[in-house]
Amino acid sequence: MSHTIILKNIAKHITLNTNEEALFVSLLEYQKVKSKKIILRQGDVCRHSIFVTNGCLRGFTIDANGFEHVLSFAPQDWWIADMYSLLSQKAGNLNIQAMVDTEMLLLSKVNQEKLYLEIPKFERFFRIITEKSLVAHQQRLVDNLSLTAQQRYKKFCTIYPNLINELPQKQIAAYIGVTPEFLSKMKAQMFKKNK
Repeated sequence: MSHTIILKNIAKHITLNTNEEALFVSLLEYQKVKSKKIILRQGDVCRHSIFVTNGCLRGFTIDANGFEHVLSFAPQDWWIADMYSLLSQKAGNLNIQAMVDTEMLLLSKVNQEKLYLEIPKFERFFRIITEKSLVAHQQRLVDNLSLTAQQRYKKFCTIYPNLINELPQKQIAAYIGVTPEFLSKMKAQMFKKNK
């Protein structure tokens, strides 16, 4: 398994020498999962940060009425975790599931702490990742409160341009907070306007 993609992801924020790269790679666990496989369940403790090398994961919750609410997708070259659970080591409220057959690299909380001690610049890397995640989630909350469904859909297309045609409409609808039927009607109206 090549670790090029994750090393390039890290190189966007910090510079590692060959020994640091080797130590980091030695702490990763490779996993391949089939489509629809649940990697983390609501109520479990999140013990890993997950980096997608191929495929796509989604983070979602299920409300008391059984409705799914998609919080985020993690396509190739994205990180995902239940941040609350990972940081607190308490039961989480996020499910993480493979949307398609997916390959990923897992970094355990224990190994992440080891990295902080042995290569302190990783604290900077994960701080940047955590800050970006916090900003994205806050923006998503503001968008859900203030944007129309059509505006939320357009924003989804901007954030996840490669997923527009790959994901089932049901998943996109759950992300923008509408029913699949409403999404279909809305897209048809948008298509008519753009003709």
